[in-house]
Amino acid sequence: MPSLKAFRNRISSVKATRKITRAMQMVAASKLKRAQDAALAARPYAEKMQDVIASLSASMEGQIGAPRLLTGTGSDKTHLLVVATADRGLCGGFNTNIVKLVKTHIEGLLRDGKTVKILCIGRKGRDQLKRQYGQMILDTFEMQGVKRIGFSDARSIGKRVLDLFEANEFDVATLFFSRFKSVISQQPTSLQLVPAKASSSEAVGQQKANAFYEYEPDEGAILADILPRNVTVQIFRALLENAASEQGARMSAMDSATRNAGDVIDRLTLQYNRSRQAMITKELIEIISGAEAL
Repeated sequence: MPSLKAFRNRISSVKATRKITRAMQMVAASKLKRAQDAALAARPYAEKMQDVIASLSASMEGQIGAPRLLTGTGSDKTHLLVVATADRGLCGGFNTNIVKLVKTHIEGLLRDGKTVKILCIGRKGRDQLKRQYGQMILDTFEMQGVKRIGFSDARSIGKRVLDLFEANEFDVATLFFSRFKSVISQQPTSLQLVPAKASSSEAVGQQKANAFYEYEPDEGAILADILPRNVTVQIFRALLENAASEQGARMSAMDSATRNAGDVIDRLTLQYNRSRQAMITKELIEIISGAEAL
């Protein structure tokens, strides 16, 4: 059985750990509100842009001269996976769940004989993917030094994706991120960026049925301008969703860690008291036995 000193050292160590996890929980809670507000504010704009692209693409269906970002290259041989994760850990299964979805997608593509290329946003996703798919990773964008995510951060990533597409480096691009639902629920999500996937929502269909729009300039010119912007907007939305999901997952994970540390402290304290009582009882028995022997 460990000595009383070993129990005291262990209890002190767990108490120090509990202070750290409680502090991290409070920090995550303070950051969560701002990150959540930013993610919720970005959703309507990103979703509306997809609806506009769906409406414009429907009117251009079958026409010659549609933008390549809408029609694609005519092939789906090479796939680019843009994987957005965090640069830091200690946030439960947030990073692992995204990577798990990516791995499932990669295995499906490889079974179909496709070529896969990966663009990582965040170190944690890269670190997990490079063990099996290191040769597929083209580049990594680290966001560790960014205190508040801005549109300029997404613009540099979007530019890299568009440059790769212009250089015919891929045919289809898919974005992976975690959609924020609540503090205890984050949903790993995939979104096709290139070619732009037209929405099939009933609202868009009803809108086309009840309204007729005349575009100035024509649909092709509008799409040529809005499609590259859509790539950046969707990446920006993914970064904001990830930021909120990361803080929510970290808050939940640190709360569980704090509770577990408390349980460990209670168990160790009980064992310490029992050991101390046993030692006192043993010493008393020895004293009484010695007195009786005299």
